[in-house]
Amino acid sequence: MTVHARPEVRLANEPDAFWMPFTPMRAFRQAPLLFERAERMHYFTPDGRRVLDGMAGLWCVNAGHAQPAITAAIREAAGRLDFVSSFKMSHPAAQSYAARLCDFAPEGIDHVFFVNSGSEAVDTALKIARAYHQARGEASRTKLIGRAKGYHGMGWGGLSVSGIGRHKAAFGPLLPDVAHLPLPYDRASMAFSRGRPEGGLGATEALETLLQIHDPATVAAVIVEPVTGSGGVYPPPKGYLERLRAICDRHGILLIFDEVITGFGRLGAPFAAQAYGVTPDLMSCAKGMTNGAVPMGGVLVAGHVFDAFMAGPPEAIELLHGYTYSAHPLACAAGLATLDVFAEQDLLGGLAKVLPLWEERAHRLKGAPHVVDIRSAGLLCAIDLAPRPGAEGARGAACGKFCLDDGVLIRNAGDTLVLSPPLVIAAEEIETIFAAIEQALARVE
Repeated sequence: MTVHARPEVRLANEPDAFWMPFTPMRAFRQAPLLFERAERMHYFTPDGRRVLDGMAGLWCVNAGHAQPAITAAIREAAGRLDFVSSFKMSHPAAQSYAARLCDFAPEGIDHVFFVNSGSEAVDTALKIARAYHQARGEASRTKLIGRAKGYHGMGWGGLSVSGIGRHKAAFGPLLPDVAHLPLPYDRASMAFSRGRPEGGLGATEALETLLQIHDPATVAAVIVEPVTGSGGVYPPPKGYLERLRAICDRHGILLIFDEVITGFGRLGAPFAAQAYGVTPDLMSCAKGMTNGAVPMGGVLVAGHVFDAFMAGPPEAIELLHGYTYSAHPLACAAGLATLDVFAEQDLLGGLAKVLPLWEERAHRLKGAPHVVDIRSAGLLCAIDLAPRPGAEGARGAACGKFCLDDGVLIRNAGDTLVLSPPLVIAAEEIETIFAAIEQALARVE
């Protein structure tokens, strides 16, 4: 019998083969954070320490870690069909998952184009938007409009429409013909918002202004996260998304929702589009669609957009775009099992019971040391800390470290603490997360 050694953990001054994403490599080498297994709400370190996951992995393990049905579906699929291309062929699970995913999505969303990540989903949605107008004889519509603080992945298209400057600084020039809306949030009037704040409709007038500058007949699409995620959890003001929808409709512009974070239950509904009652023309999704178990993404497409591509010869390829691993059999198996888990375990019904407690406990941190704002939407929360003079981001980093020391994993983006735990969270786990943050804030200078 062959005995396999445990993976070697490299020591502080040894070279690293793995160049990690969004990671300060030299600092990580000095204090590596490694997890070797996970179960439901917790990670486990190689030395057996249990850590409560306050981020659902990276906004993605919505049904909790190691769901048995999802694990079993992946295992069975791997033994039955390891791979088949989606170029001019397919497999039954891809067809089934596409149909069920469209049923899960808002009414009017009738098709899905499968990709492998949120970044690929956004770039695909932008390409579909431009190609849609070209198919309809409006090739002049090439301009794209994003929004400040928006995060749309790391592809060239997504990075171009994103609104986080530090992510772009090393990679320019990016795509031309891109403009950005302001963030529809004013701390002076909207601080400590619970769900959608009042006011903010004036921010939609910025779209009208941009269209006056750029000529609406040259604009292909507006892309927004329904709730700004990585940029700091900013819920949309009441009426804001409805107003964007109306302006886009009036000018023949496609509206794209980036639901990579908000999809699959994060706001208490399958997608933010249903939670807020606004249906876009295209929706990017990823992360929660396989519960994070297998890389996958998709673009959900309204019927009228798909139909615009179907006017040419039937033997012609309507969209010259795709990826080797689109609709990978293991990913489709995981996606189908994830939808089963949502239905059979009534994840959204269970979430509805804990959301009031989540919101109430989060906002009890108002008045804690250094806290200047708290924003909550569904099972999302951001806590803004006043920066330490001359050391921006230091308080957020220190708070994250104190929480980890106490067995709770949270994320900090500078001096903003961001929370997005699995939807299966219970009352005692909510208390554990916020108590750890409370104690950390008391220790932070």
